[in-house]
Amino acid sequence: MSLSNATPDASHPQQPAVETDAIIIGAGPAGLFQAFQLGLQGIQCHLIDSLPHVGGQCSQLYAHKPIYDIPGIPVCTGLELVQLLEKQIAPMAVPRHLSQQVQTLESMPDGRWQVGTTAGTVFHARTVFIAAGVGAFVPKALKATGVDALADGQLFYHPNQLTMVQGRTVLVYGGDEEAVNAALQCAAQDGAQASKTYLMHRRDAFNAEPAQLEKLQQLRDSGAIEVVIGQITEVQHEGGLLKAVQWMDGEGNEHPLATDLLLVYQGISPRLGPLTDWGLALERKQLVVDPATLATSAAGIYAIGDIVNYPGKKRLILCGFHEATMAAFAAAEYLQGSKPLLEYTTTSARLHAILGVSH
Repeated sequence: MSLSNATPDASHPQQPAVETDAIIIGAGPAGLFQAFQLGLQGIQCHLIDSLPHVGGQCSQLYAHKPIYDIPGIPVCTGLELVQLLEKQIAPMAVPRHLSQQVQTLESMPDGRWQVGTTAGTVFHARTVFIAAGVGAFVPKALKATGVDALADGQLFYHPNQLTMVQGRTVLVYGGDEEAVNAALQCAAQDGAQASKTYLMHRRDAFNAEPAQLEKLQQLRDSGAIEVVIGQITEVQHEGGLLKAVQWMDGEGNEHPLATDLLLVYQGISPRLGPLTDWGLALERKQLVVDPATLATSAAGIYAIGDIVNYPGKKRLILCGFHEATMAAFAAAEYLQGSKPLLEYTTTSARLHAILGVSH
């Protein structure tokens, strides 16, 4: 993974590459607003994110926490901000490629960039925008004896869908909203119901919305969900097939629990990952950019948000919005060979057409 010329790997046949003007790596607030600004410039783009949904930290860590410093919005939650940004970019119909992480970024002989993801998707883009925050968010792995020997289909981290639980004994491991919601879905009568659902957390307190907690209590009372207070210490298997977990209670006593499917929700953590191998100038694990253009050390690659560093940089969402605007104008000039005309959404007929509004 470098900035050297890309060469195809004949041993791994791939689908035809997606051709586009721009790729945005990271679909947090800054990445979403980058898509909006590129759309205003008439630049076609695609969004890529390692999470199964857009919104980045705002959706994952601050979904129900208040934010007070977004211009014109006195207060909103992280989730509400993401919903507003999605509504704003809806006219652009930006394709999203979620639950996949960018692995490779390579220059092509014609000056474009080849981007490859963990899902095997390949893009050929004239420009690339890195809006990866503090890195790609990946699930925290379960650290317990025996985990590495499990065969595929026994252990899932933050799965997108739960069809695999049908008729199985499921242990949901975690205490946040995602874990509670997964347990509720596993026990639901109208869904892909598990034969038995356990929900394990280190303490009998769960971080979820009141309606979810109320439903959880109802299912606990009915026996549809059994809550176990403790932590997994060992995963027991036969030939890679999950049979049980060993768990420890608050007093240090060990207990077995039979299960054949493990859904782990221990939260997520950011990692720079392959980004450090792309040959871009870094300073203290942040990309060095020109604050006037947000251009990195490679032509056609821009970076915005918490991943960048320049004199006076402030790690705030509103600063990421400003950077997205500057990067879009710089990219338009790079692609067109001349400075783009400064137009206003209040009066520009061209922008009105893009936004689907009329005055």
